[in-house]
Amino acid sequence: MSNQKKKVIAMTCMCVDIFDSMDQIRPGGEALNFIANCCGQEHIERYIIGAIGNDIYGDRILDSIKDKDINREYIHRVEGATANNVTYLTKEGDRYYKPDSWTGGVYQNFKLSDEDKELMKQAYLIHTGVTCPNFKEILEFKKKNPFMLSVDFDITRDFDSWKEYLPYIDFFFISGDDEVLSKISELSEEFHTVFVATLAEKGSIAFYRGHKYQTCAVPVAEVIDTTGCSDSYQAGFICEYLKHRNILASMIKGSETASKTLSFVGGF
Repeated sequence: MSNQKKKVIAMTCMCVDIFDSMDQIRPGGEALNFIANCCGQEHIERYIIGAIGNDIYGDRILDSIKDKDINREYIHRVEGATANNVTYLTKEGDRYYKPDSWTGGVYQNFKLSDEDKELMKQAYLIHTGVTCPNFKEILEFKKKNPFMLSVDFDITRDFDSWKEYLPYIDFFFISGDDEVLSKISELSEEFHTVFVATLAEKGSIAFYRGHKYQTCAVPVAEVIDTTGCSDSYQAGFICEYLKHRNILASMIKGSETASKTLSFVGGF
């Protein structure tokens, strides 16, 4: 294995989670949670691209990673509001949202700069979400550049659109159910993509070229908050995979990383 560090870039959602019942604010968002959970991995060089507002929430985000080994040169401070999400927790620690929870702020209209695109050309892997406003642009960029692409499909179930994206996606993450498992099992026969479905307390299942992999969730004494659990699983999986290229070992690492996130409020 080469000793050269691999550039991993998370794009582009940075926000704050406002926990209504506990009056707490925690920096988060899929990209920020992911890259923060990649810290401590010596084989990875960490970057994040995206926009935050010139408000107190933006300050909180920058403050939360000031001591982390994450390159912050491509975090754009923009006039306006930082994206934020009012998050509610059940007594079991499961997060949920209300129709008016989300405020997109400057994240919704962020445009990639020429400097961002130059960095992307140097990436070993880019991680993003299918709901990211820049997803289609990232996908087009992938078609012309050799980096690996990891995409969080979360709870989307737009099965018809997946085949359009899959030739360009190396890692496909999704919150699973029986319908999803059946679909990704079928798709794994056709596409050279690692499909991973997380199943909460039931662990996770992956498919690659028709082969099935399965692992259990790591038990935790008490679930405090499920926010960012999927993001941390994906970070653990990717960091391990880039080190050893072993799907099952990567799933186990993902489960271990996710279990730690369950023990505190927020995604990292």
